[in-house]
Amino acid sequence: MLRSLLHTPNFGGEAVARRALTTTAAVFATTAALPLTACGGGDDTSADDIEGAGTGSSPSASASASTPSGGKRPEVTLPSSFRLTFENWTSSDPEKQAVLNDGKEQLRAGYAAIIANEPDGGDALAFYDTKAGLSADREWIKSYTGKNVTVIGELPVFDPEATLFAEKTKAQLRYCTDESKAQTRNRKSGEVTGTPSGTDPHVAYVVTMQKNEQGVWQTVSTNSDRGGCS
Repeated sequence: MLRSLLHTPNFGGEAVARRALTTTAAVFATTAALPLTACGGGDDTSADDIEGAGTGSSPSASASASTPSGGKRPEVTLPSSFRLTFENWTSSDPEKQAVLNDGKEQLRAGYAAIIANEPDGGDALAFYDTKAGLSADREWIKSYTGKNVTVIGELPVFDPEATLFAEKTKAQLRYCTDESKAQTRNRKSGEVTGTPSGTDPHVAYVVTMQKNEQGVWQTVSTNSDRGGCS
């Protein structure tokens, strides 16, 4: 995967969004959040909260110490200090739902790695990424860990759209994120930084995915567009 610039999210020079990389397919963006779609709301919001995060407990990017094998998904947990909510993250098509499910967990795994201060991404992210996708994601994660910052607040992820290609082993996932309530916090000083005034908090993502032999939809690359939600 060829990657051009890595845009550091605009939270005071930090990034609460995902990396903005450009690859032959699509890449993750460090300017807003993760994958891509259109903007919208819904009643099927699910919040991924873990009790005790606010009291110093650490998030976990994997339920085990080694990379899971086969199609069994790893457990990904996030602290209550950072909420990812997924609105209308459902499809009547089982195959598209599988793309949505794995795309969601891949995003959660990335943020879990940032919060856990794991620059290599952890086992769960390696499970949901291809080799190329993991390489790009590690750069995104290091844009936080290298500056000793973590993420807090709430990041809604909405308007998902999954598209399967003819062979049904490749797919594209689009969605939007809203960074208006998401912030970064310096681990040492405690300084909190949010989206700068005048910056559009909505970021659209396009994620290229492929199904591996175990039936897991892995992220190959991601592309972001701040202000691209309508």
